[in-house]
Amino acid sequence: MATCPECDAEILIDDDDLEDMEVGDPWDCDECASHLRVAILRPLEFDVDDEDEEEDDEKEKSDDAEVTDEIEDDDDDDKDDGNWDE
Repeated sequence: MATCPECDAEILIDDDDLEDMEVGDPWDCDECASHLRVAILRPLEFDVDDEDEEEDDEKEKSDDAEVTDEIEDDDDDDKDDGNWDE
């Protein structure tokens, strides 16, 4: 039996799945939905999937950049161009 490194929940694995497992195989925690990777086979241990975290970090940076671009575009509309029609 193994535990999730994120939430410490027990991870139950069928004997058939256990026989086919290799270090680096992906696994999802049923409790917290964390993406994991097999770190050690005996005793079975999991690590958080760093690749998934890196993808999330890149997506957040991309989303932040889009928001910044939108704010800058909105600021351009507010600039005084000297053409005021009264």
